[in-house]
Amino acid sequence: MRLLNVRPRGGLAVLLGALPLLAAALLYLMASQARHADNPRDKLLPTPTAMVEAVQLMARVDPLTGHAPLVVDTLASLERIGLALLIATALSLILGLGLGLLPLLRAKFGPLVAAIAVIPPIAVLPVLFIVFGLGETAKIALIVIGVTPVMVRDLAAHVGSIPEEQLVKAQTLGSSTWQLTLRVALPQAMPRLIDSLRLSLCPAWVYLISAEAIAADVGLGYRIFLVRRYLSMDIILPYVVWISILAVAMDVTLRLIARRAYPWAYPERAR
Repeated sequence: MRLLNVRPRGGLAVLLGALPLLAAALLYLMASQARHADNPRDKLLPTPTAMVEAVQLMARVDPLTGHAPLVVDTLASLERIGLALLIATALSLILGLGLGLLPLLRAKFGPLVAAIAVIPPIAVLPVLFIVFGLGETAKIALIVIGVTPVMVRDLAAHVGSIPEEQLVKAQTLGSSTWQLTLRVALPQAMPRLIDSLRLSLCPAWVYLISAEAIAADVGLGYRIFLVRRYLSMDIILPYVVWISILAVAMDVTLRLIARRAYPWAYPERAR
């Protein structure tokens, strides 16, 4: 049997995926134990017990504010990234379909989208703060500007690769541009749009954490950069893990939605 034909499924697939994570956790525990054997007050690699206590402290309601820091940070960050991704997805769908289907629109706005896509979004963050102030708009705009151009170009390229025969056949049957867009291009674009959104989750979180680190009074990124002043790795590491869990949950949710809504776009080999 050739190796490329071996397809792990079910429990074996879960086990193979968990092994690297377990190895990383074991390596961390060994390193942490070694450092605390030399210095019991070491803060660089906190013990699991110290991190659990820190998480419990952050999840506890603060009597002064009446809120649990972990909860309010999570809700604030999810609201920002959720709204930004919603705007980015809507813009990408509209612009991607337009640029992919209409040569006139592609000739006019294609170079502009390509130019914006190569601008490092973090470089325009000061501009966004100057224009929009230090409120929520600048943080959301940074994520939108960061992920939308790439999603637009990807979707436009996918729509542009729709076989010409399909477009010609739809036109010979009397379809207008609008009908062709809705009935031929849109169904084929949606799976790709969701996949593109999944790939944009990582940069979106990077832009969110960057914006929150500079100008915010609540949020996961804000908290991480606040406690770093005290070298509180027992809070920073659980927050990083929590961000990873949220990102993975978003990715898995989008993956399930795509495969349930558009099973024809994911052949058995790619599942």
